[in-house]
Amino acid sequence: MTLTRRQALGAAAVGTLPLALAGCGFVPSAAPSKAAAGTIAFTTWGTDAELAGFRSVIASFEKAHPGAEVTLNAVPYEQMFTNIDAQLQAGNPPDVFRVPYYTFGSYAGGDQLLDLSKHLPSGFADRFTPQAWAAVQQGGKPFGVPHHTDTNVIFYNRKALSDAGVTSVPTSADSAWTWSEFRAVAQKLRSSLPSNRYPFAYNWQGNGVTRWLNWLFQDDGRFLSSDLKSAAIDSTQGRAAIDFTRTFFPDRLVPKNDFVKSSTYAADAFANESVAMVFSGAFAIPDTDGLKFEWGSTFSPRQARGGSDFGGNALVATKAAGGKAELIAEFFDHVTQEAQMRTFCEGASLLPTRQDLVSDGISFTVRPELSKVSVGQASLVRASDSGQVASPNMSKIITVLQTQLDTAFVGGRGAAATATAAAAGITAAVA
Repeated sequence: MTLTRRQALGAAAVGTLPLALAGCGFVPSAAPSKAAAGTIAFTTWGTDAELAGFRSVIASFEKAHPGAEVTLNAVPYEQMFTNIDAQLQAGNPPDVFRVPYYTFGSYAGGDQLLDLSKHLPSGFADRFTPQAWAAVQQGGKPFGVPHHTDTNVIFYNRKALSDAGVTSVPTSADSAWTWSEFRAVAQKLRSSLPSNRYPFAYNWQGNGVTRWLNWLFQDDGRFLSSDLKSAAIDSTQGRAAIDFTRTFFPDRLVPKNDFVKSSTYAADAFANESVAMVFSGAFAIPDTDGLKFEWGSTFSPRQARGGSDFGGNALVATKAAGGKAELIAEFFDHVTQEAQMRTFCEGASLLPTRQDLVSDGISFTVRPELSKVSVGQASLVRASDSGQVASPNMSKIITVLQTQLDTAFVGGRGAAATATAAAAGITAAVA
Protein backbone atom coordinates (compact mmCIF):
# COMPACT_ATOMS: atom_id res chain seq x y z
CA MET A 1 0.00 0.00 0.00
CA THR A 2 1.29 3.47 -0.86
CA LEU A 3 0.22 7.04 -0.22
CA THR A 4 -1.50 8.98 -2.90
CA ARG A 5 -0.03 12.42 -3.48
CA ARG A 6 -3.04 14.09 -1.93
CA GLN A 7 -2.88 11.93 1.21
CA ALA A 8 0.80 12.71 1.49
CA LEU A 9 0.10 16.44 1.76
CA GLY A 10 -0.47 16.04 5.48
CA ALA A 11 2.57 13.89 6.01
CA ALA A 12 5.69 15.90 5.24
CA ALA A 13 7.41 19.04 6.48
CA VAL A 14 10.71 20.58 7.96
CA GLY A 15 14.18 20.42 9.85
CA THR A 16 17.78 21.74 10.75
CA LEU A 17 20.52 23.44 12.99
CA PRO A 18 22.24 26.82 12.94
CA LEU A 19 24.41 28.09 10.12
CA ALA A 20 27.65 27.42 11.95
CA LEU A 21 27.00 23.70 11.55
CA ALA A 22 25.91 23.91 7.96
CA GLY A 23 29.01 24.72 5.97
CA CYS A 24 31.54 22.25 7.23
CA GLY A 25 30.04 19.95 9.89
CA PHE A 26 32.64 17.23 10.37
CA VAL A 27 35.77 16.25 8.45
CA PRO A 28 36.51 12.51 8.61
CA SER A 29 40.16 11.56 8.44
CA ALA A 30 39.72 9.45 5.32
CA ALA A 31 37.10 7.96 3.02
CA PRO A 32 35.83 4.56 4.15
CA SER A 33 37.14 1.46 2.45
CA LYS A 34 34.75 -0.72 0.53
CA ALA A 35 32.67 -2.60 3.05
CA ALA A 36 32.28 -6.33 3.13
CA ALA A 37 29.21 -8.01 1.70
CA GLY A 38 26.11 -7.71 3.83
CA THR A 39 22.41 -6.91 3.98
CA ILE A 40 20.78 -3.60 4.87
CA ALA A 41 17.15 -3.64 6.01
CA PHE A 42 15.53 -0.39 4.80
CA THR A 43 12.03 0.70 5.88
CA THR A 44 10.16 3.54 4.20
CA TRP A 45 6.78 4.78 3.06
CA GLY A 46 6.29 6.38 -0.32
CA THR A 47 4.19 7.21 -3.33
CA ASP A 48 4.46 4.91 -6.32
CA ALA A 49 7.00 7.25 -7.92
CA GLU A 50 9.10 7.45 -4.75
CA LEU A 51 9.14 3.68 -4.26
CA ALA A 52 10.11 3.21 -7.91
CA GLY A 53 12.97 5.63 -7.30
CA PHE A 54 14.15 3.73 -4.25
CA ARG A 55 14.02 0.41 -6.09
CA SER A 56 16.07 1.90 -8.91
CA VAL A 57 18.78 3.25 -6.63
CA ILE A 58 18.90 -0.02 -4.68
CA ALA A 59 19.41 -1.96 -7.89
CA SER A 60 22.17 0.46 -8.89
CA PHE A 61 23.86 0.14 -5.49
CA GLU A 62 23.74 -3.65 -5.52
CA LYS A 63 25.20 -3.73 -9.02
CA ALA A 64 28.06 -1.47 -7.93
CA HIS A 65 28.62 -3.45 -4.70
CA PRO A 66 28.61 -7.20 -5.43
CA GLY A 67 27.62 -9.13 -2.34
CA ALA A 68 25.65 -6.25 -0.85
CA GLU A 69 21.87 -6.41 -0.57
CA VAL A 70 19.25 -3.87 0.47
CA THR A 71 15.86 -5.27 1.45
CA LEU A 72 13.12 -2.66 1.01
CA ASN A 73 10.15 -2.74 3.39
CA ALA A 74 7.46 -0.31 2.18
CA VAL A 75 4.73 0.48 4.70
CA PRO A 76 1.81 2.95 4.78
CA TYR A 77 2.76 6.33 6.22
CA GLU A 78 0.08 5.99 8.89
CA GLN A 79 1.88 2.92 10.30
CA MET A 80 5.45 3.98 9.65
CA PHE A 81 6.53 5.53 12.93
CA THR A 82 4.29 3.46 15.17
CA ASN A 83 6.15 0.46 13.74
CA ILE A 84 9.58 2.09 13.99
CA ASP A 85 9.02 3.14 17.60
CA ALA A 86 7.83 -0.33 18.56
CA GLN A 87 10.82 -1.94 16.84
CA LEU A 88 13.25 0.44 18.53
CA GLN A 89 11.71 -0.35 21.90
CA ALA A 90 11.86 -4.09 21.21
CA GLY A 91 15.49 -3.87 20.07
CA ASN A 92 14.90 -5.07 16.50
CA PRO A 93 14.70 -1.91 14.36
CA PRO A 94 15.57 -1.76 10.66
CA ASP A 95 19.11 -0.75 9.78
CA VAL A 96 17.97 2.28 7.81
CA PHE A 97 14.73 4.24 7.64
CA ARG A 98 13.31 7.39 6.11
CA VAL A 99 12.29 10.23 8.41
CA PRO A 100 10.83 13.73 7.95
CA TYR A 101 13.22 16.48 9.03
CA TYR A 102 10.78 17.67 11.70
CA THR A 103 10.86 14.19 13.29
CA PHE A 104 14.60 13.65 12.90
CA GLY A 105 15.52 15.55 16.07
CA SER A 106 13.47 13.36 18.38
CA TYR A 107 15.30 10.23 17.19
CA ALA A 108 18.77 11.79 17.11
CA GLY A 109 18.24 13.53 20.44
CA GLY A 110 16.94 10.28 21.92
CA ASP A 111 20.22 8.47 21.20
CA GLN A 112 18.51 6.10 18.76
CA LEU A 113 20.48 6.91 15.60
CA LEU A 114 23.99 6.06 14.39
CA ASP A 115 26.57 8.86 14.49
CA LEU A 116 27.93 8.91 10.94
CA SER A 117 30.87 11.25 11.61
CA LYS A 118 33.59 8.62 11.23
CA HIS A 119 31.98 6.69 8.40
CA LEU A 120 31.00 9.10 5.61
CA PRO A 121 33.59 10.06 2.95
CA SER A 122 35.80 13.09 3.47
CA GLY A 123 34.13 16.22 2.08
CA PHE A 124 30.70 14.55 2.09
CA ALA A 125 29.07 17.62 3.67
CA ASP A 126 30.16 19.78 0.75
CA ARG A 127 27.65 18.07 -1.53
CA PHE A 128 24.70 19.65 0.21
CA THR A 129 23.19 23.07 0.66
CA PRO A 130 23.87 24.56 4.11
CA GLN A 131 20.22 24.25 5.14
CA ALA A 132 20.12 20.60 4.05
CA TRP A 133 23.29 19.62 5.90
CA ALA A 134 22.13 21.47 9.00
CA ALA A 135 18.92 19.42 8.89
CA VAL A 136 20.70 16.20 9.88
CA GLN A 137 22.88 17.55 12.69
CA GLN A 138 22.71 17.01 16.43
CA GLY A 139 25.47 18.45 18.56
CA GLY A 140 27.53 19.25 15.48
CA LYS A 141 27.52 15.66 14.22
CA PRO A 142 25.57 14.08 11.34
CA PHE A 143 23.06 11.42 12.28
CA GLY A 144 21.61 11.04 8.80
CA VAL A 145 21.89 12.23 5.22
CA PRO A 146 19.57 14.79 3.57
CA HIS A 147 17.89 12.89 0.77
CA HIS A 148 15.48 15.46 -0.67
CA THR A 149 13.42 18.47 0.31
CA ASP A 150 10.20 20.22 -0.62
CA THR A 151 8.59 23.51 0.32
CA ASN A 152 5.42 25.53 -0.12
CA VAL A 153 4.58 27.33 -3.33
CA ILE A 154 1.19 28.58 -4.51
CA PHE A 155 -0.80 26.59 -7.06
CA TYR A 156 -3.41 28.80 -8.74
CA ASN A 157 -6.43 28.33 -10.99
CA ARG A 158 -5.69 30.50 -14.04
CA LYS A 159 -9.32 31.24 -14.91
CA ALA A 160 -10.31 32.10 -11.34
CA LEU A 161 -7.51 34.65 -11.08
CA SER A 162 -8.27 36.09 -14.50
CA ASP A 163 -11.96 36.45 -13.69
CA ALA A 164 -10.98 38.36 -10.54
CA GLY A 165 -8.82 40.76 -12.54
CA VAL A 166 -5.50 39.26 -11.45
CA THR A 167 -3.67 39.26 -14.76
CA SER A 168 -0.14 38.42 -13.66
CA VAL A 169 1.64 36.41 -10.99
CA PRO A 170 5.23 36.68 -9.69
CA THR A 171 7.77 34.93 -11.86
CA SER A 172 10.73 35.21 -9.49
CA ALA A 173 11.34 34.96 -5.76
CA ASP A 174 12.36 38.61 -5.66
CA SER A 175 9.03 39.69 -7.12
CA ALA A 176 6.87 37.44 -4.90
CA TRP A 177 3.78 39.08 -3.48
CA THR A 178 4.30 40.87 -0.18
CA TRP A 179 1.83 40.06 2.55
CA SER A 180 -0.26 43.12 1.66
CA GLU A 181 -0.14 42.28 -2.04
CA PHE A 182 -1.14 38.69 -1.37
CA ARG A 183 -4.05 39.90 0.76
CA ALA A 184 -5.13 42.26 -2.03
CA VAL A 185 -5.16 39.34 -4.50
CA ALA A 186 -7.16 37.23 -2.03
CA GLN A 187 -9.66 40.05 -1.52
CA LYS A 188 -10.12 40.42 -5.27
CA LEU A 189 -10.87 36.72 -5.43
CA ARG A 190 -13.27 37.02 -2.49
CA SER A 191 -15.22 39.69 -4.34
CA SER A 192 -15.26 37.70 -7.58
CA LEU A 193 -16.05 34.21 -6.28
CA PRO A 194 -19.47 32.91 -5.20
CA SER A 195 -20.02 32.49 -1.46
CA ASN A 196 -19.35 28.74 -1.55
CA ARG A 197 -15.88 29.20 -3.05
CA TYR A 198 -12.85 30.74 -1.37
CA PRO A 199 -9.66 32.53 -2.41
CA PHE A 200 -7.22 29.93 -1.07
CA ALA A 201 -6.51 27.04 1.29
CA TYR A 202 -3.37 26.50 3.36
CA ASN A 203 -1.77 23.08 3.87
CA TRP A 204 -1.03 23.34 7.59
CA GLN A 205 -3.19 20.37 8.62
CA GLY A 206 -1.79 17.82 11.06
CA ASN A 207 1.99 17.78 11.42
CA GLY A 208 1.98 20.19 8.49
CA VAL A 209 1.46 22.90 11.11
CA THR A 210 5.20 23.43 10.68
CA ARG A 211 4.31 25.08 7.37
CA TRP A 212 2.77 27.95 9.31
CA LEU A 213 6.34 28.81 10.25
CA ASN A 214 6.81 30.08 6.68
CA TRP A 215 4.93 33.22 7.73
CA LEU A 216 7.11 33.64 10.80
CA PHE A 217 10.31 33.23 8.77
CA GLN A 218 9.06 35.63 6.10
CA ASP A 219 8.96 38.35 8.76
CA ASP A 220 12.43 37.26 9.90
CA GLY A 221 11.12 35.78 13.14
CA ARG A 222 12.01 32.69 15.15
CA PHE A 223 10.13 30.26 17.39
CA LEU A 224 13.26 29.07 19.22
CA SER A 225 16.33 30.94 20.41
CA SER A 226 19.61 30.43 18.55
CA ASP A 227 20.72 27.79 21.08
CA LEU A 228 17.34 26.02 20.71
CA LYS A 229 16.85 26.13 24.49
CA SER A 230 14.13 28.75 24.91
CA ALA A 231 11.06 30.13 23.14
CA ALA A 232 11.37 33.11 20.82
CA ILE A 233 7.88 33.24 19.29
CA ASP A 234 6.50 35.94 21.62
CA SER A 235 8.05 38.72 19.56
CA THR A 236 6.99 41.48 17.20
CA GLN A 237 7.45 39.08 14.30
CA GLY A 238 5.63 36.23 16.03
CA ARG A 239 2.64 38.38 16.88
CA ALA A 240 2.57 39.82 13.35
CA ALA A 241 2.57 36.37 11.73
CA ILE A 242 -0.21 35.14 14.03
CA ASP A 243 -2.27 38.28 13.50
CA PHE A 244 -1.94 38.13 9.73
CA THR A 245 -2.90 34.46 9.41
CA ARG A 246 -5.72 34.51 11.97
CA THR A 247 -7.59 37.09 9.88
CA PHE A 248 -7.89 34.61 7.01
CA PHE A 249 -10.86 33.07 8.80
CA PRO A 250 -13.15 36.02 9.74
CA ASP A 251 -12.39 37.62 6.36
CA ARG A 252 -13.52 34.40 4.63
CA LEU A 253 -10.31 34.11 2.66
CA VAL A 254 -10.09 30.38 3.48
CA PRO A 255 -12.79 27.74 3.99
CA LYS A 256 -14.05 27.25 7.53
CA ASN A 257 -12.57 23.74 7.58
CA ASP A 258 -9.06 24.90 6.65
CA PHE A 259 -7.88 25.06 10.26
CA VAL A 260 -4.83 23.24 11.59
CA LYS A 261 -6.59 20.28 13.18
CA SER A 262 -8.93 19.71 10.24
CA SER A 263 -9.04 16.26 8.67
CA THR A 264 -9.72 17.79 5.24
CA TYR A 265 -6.70 18.23 2.99
CA ALA A 266 -6.18 21.64 1.41
CA ALA A 267 -5.33 19.97 -1.92
CA ASP A 268 -8.81 18.48 -2.15
CA ALA A 269 -10.37 21.95 -2.03
CA PHE A 270 -8.17 23.03 -4.94
CA ALA A 271 -8.92 19.87 -6.93
CA ASN A 272 -12.69 20.35 -6.66
CA GLU A 273 -12.38 24.10 -7.36
CA SER A 274 -13.66 25.11 -3.92
CA VAL A 275 -10.61 27.39 -3.72
CA ALA A 276 -8.77 29.37 -6.39
CA MET A 277 -5.30 28.88 -4.88
CA VAL A 278 -3.65 26.38 -2.59
CA PHE A 279 -0.32 26.33 -0.78
CA SER A 280 1.34 23.04 -1.62
CA GLY A 281 4.59 21.25 -2.36
CA ALA A 282 6.10 20.08 -5.63
CA PHE A 283 5.49 16.45 -4.73
CA ALA A 284 1.76 17.07 -5.24
CA ILE A 285 2.23 18.01 -8.90
CA PRO A 286 1.67 14.53 -10.40
CA ASP A 287 -1.55 14.11 -8.42
CA THR A 288 -2.91 17.47 -9.58
CA ASP A 289 -1.80 17.17 -13.19
CA GLY A 290 -5.05 15.44 -14.13
CA LEU A 291 -7.21 18.38 -13.07
CA LYS A 292 -9.72 19.58 -15.64
CA PHE A 293 -8.80 23.27 -15.36
CA GLU A 294 -5.63 25.12 -16.27
CA TRP A 295 -3.36 25.87 -13.35
CA GLY A 296 0.13 27.11 -12.62
CA SER A 297 2.39 27.82 -9.67
CA THR A 298 4.07 30.87 -8.21
CA PHE A 299 6.22 31.78 -5.24
CA SER A 300 5.05 32.00 -1.63
CA PRO A 301 4.67 35.52 -0.22
CA ARG A 302 7.49 37.54 1.34
CA GLN A 303 7.59 40.21 4.02
CA ALA A 304 10.90 41.28 5.56
CA ARG A 305 12.38 38.61 3.30
CA GLY A 306 11.44 35.46 1.46
CA GLY A 307 11.07 32.47 3.71
CA SER A 308 9.99 28.86 3.49
CA ASP A 309 9.82 25.66 5.43
CA PHE A 310 12.40 22.95 4.77
CA GLY A 311 10.20 19.96 4.06
CA GLY A 312 11.15 16.54 2.82
CA ASN A 313 12.96 13.61 4.34
CA ALA A 314 16.33 12.31 5.46
CA LEU A 315 17.72 8.80 5.55
CA VAL A 316 19.02 7.64 8.93
CA ALA A 317 20.63 4.52 10.37
CA THR A 318 19.69 3.12 13.74
CA LYS A 319 22.31 2.88 16.45
CA ALA A 320 21.76 -0.88 16.60
CA ALA A 321 23.10 -1.10 13.03
CA GLY A 322 26.57 0.06 14.11
CA GLY A 323 28.15 -3.20 12.99
CA LYS A 324 27.11 -2.36 9.42
CA ALA A 325 28.22 1.27 9.58
CA GLU A 326 30.65 1.09 6.64
CA LEU A 327 28.16 -0.65 4.37
CA ILE A 328 25.42 1.82 5.32
CA ALA A 329 27.78 4.74 4.69
CA GLU A 330 28.46 3.39 1.21
CA PHE A 331 24.72 3.10 0.58
CA PHE A 332 24.15 6.69 1.75
CA ASP A 333 27.05 7.84 -0.42
CA HIS A 334 25.52 6.11 -3.44
CA VAL A 335 21.97 7.38 -2.84
CA THR A 336 23.13 11.00 -2.65
CA GLN A 337 25.35 11.00 -5.73
CA GLU A 338 24.37 13.46 -8.46
CA ALA A 339 22.88 11.01 -10.93
CA GLN A 340 20.92 9.09 -8.32
CA MET A 341 19.46 12.18 -6.64
CA ARG A 342 18.56 13.80 -9.95
CA THR A 343 16.71 10.71 -11.17
CA PHE A 344 14.84 10.29 -7.88
CA CYS A 345 13.82 13.94 -7.57
CA GLU A 346 12.81 14.42 -11.18
CA GLY A 347 10.69 11.26 -11.18
CA ALA A 348 9.00 11.93 -7.83
CA SER A 349 8.64 15.74 -8.21
CA LEU A 350 10.81 16.41 -5.19
CA LEU A 351 13.60 18.92 -4.68
CA PRO A 352 17.30 18.03 -4.45
CA THR A 353 19.54 18.78 -1.48
CA ARG A 354 22.79 18.75 -3.47
CA GLN A 355 24.27 22.18 -4.15
CA ASP A 356 25.12 21.35 -7.76
CA LEU A 357 21.58 20.22 -8.56
CA VAL A 358 20.10 23.31 -6.94
CA SER A 359 22.46 25.53 -8.96
CA ASP A 360 21.97 23.69 -12.24
CA GLY A 361 18.27 23.02 -11.73
CA ILE A 362 16.26 19.89 -12.36
CA SER A 363 13.32 19.16 -14.63
CA PHE A 364 10.31 17.33 -13.19
CA THR A 365 9.04 14.44 -15.27
CA VAL A 366 5.53 15.88 -14.87
CA ARG A 367 5.01 19.60 -15.57
CA PRO A 368 8.73 20.36 -15.98
CA GLU A 369 8.01 24.07 -16.45
CA LEU A 370 7.08 24.27 -12.75
CA SER A 371 10.49 23.01 -11.57
CA LYS A 372 12.04 26.49 -11.49
CA VAL A 373 9.43 27.87 -9.08
CA SER A 374 9.82 25.06 -6.56
CA VAL A 375 13.63 24.97 -6.70
CA GLY A 376 13.74 28.77 -6.44
CA GLN A 377 11.41 28.76 -3.44
CA ALA A 378 13.51 26.14 -1.67
CA SER A 379 16.61 28.28 -2.14
CA LEU A 380 15.09 30.87 0.21
CA VAL A 381 15.29 28.53 3.21
CA ARG A 382 17.97 29.56 5.68
CA ALA A 383 19.83 27.14 7.91
CA SER A 384 18.96 29.39 10.84
CA ASP A 385 15.26 28.80 10.05
CA SER A 386 15.31 25.09 9.37
CA GLY A 387 17.78 24.41 12.16
CA GLN A 388 15.14 25.18 14.74
CA VAL A 389 13.02 22.27 13.55
CA ALA A 390 15.83 19.79 14.27
CA SER A 391 15.14 20.33 17.96
CA PRO A 392 14.78 17.00 19.78
CA ASN A 393 11.64 18.52 21.29
CA MET A 394 9.99 19.28 17.96
CA SER A 395 7.21 16.73 18.37
CA LYS A 396 6.11 18.51 21.54
CA ILE A 397 6.45 21.91 19.89
CA ILE A 398 4.24 20.74 17.02
CA THR A 399 1.51 19.91 19.53
CA VAL A 400 1.87 23.36 21.07
CA LEU A 401 1.56 25.04 17.67
CA GLN A 402 -1.45 22.93 16.72
CA THR A 403 -3.30 23.85 19.91
CA GLN A 404 -2.39 27.52 20.09
CA LEU A 405 -2.86 28.36 16.41
CA ASP A 406 -6.20 26.61 16.29
CA THR A 407 -7.30 28.62 19.30
CA ALA A 408 -6.50 31.76 17.33
CA PHE A 409 -7.91 30.55 14.02
CA VAL A 410 -11.08 28.85 15.24
CA GLY A 411 -11.48 30.30 18.73
CA GLY A 412 -10.80 33.90 17.75
CA ARG A 413 -8.16 34.59 20.39
CA GLY A 414 -5.94 37.61 19.69
CA ALA A 415 -2.38 37.52 18.41
CA ALA A 416 -0.71 38.80 21.58
CA ALA A 417 -2.43 36.26 23.84
CA THR A 418 -1.71 33.47 21.35
CA ALA A 419 1.98 34.36 21.13
CA THR A 420 2.27 34.43 24.93
CA ALA A 421 0.53 31.06 25.29
CA ALA A 422 2.62 29.54 22.50
CA ALA A 423 5.82 30.77 24.14
CA ALA A 424 4.78 29.23 27.44
CA GLY A 425 4.04 25.92 25.75
CA ILE A 426 7.33 25.91 23.84
CA THR A 427 9.24 26.79 27.01
CA ALA A 428 7.70 23.78 28.73
CA ALA A 429 8.46 21.59 25.71
CA VAL A 430 12.18 22.39 25.67
CA ALA A 431 12.64 22.34 29.45
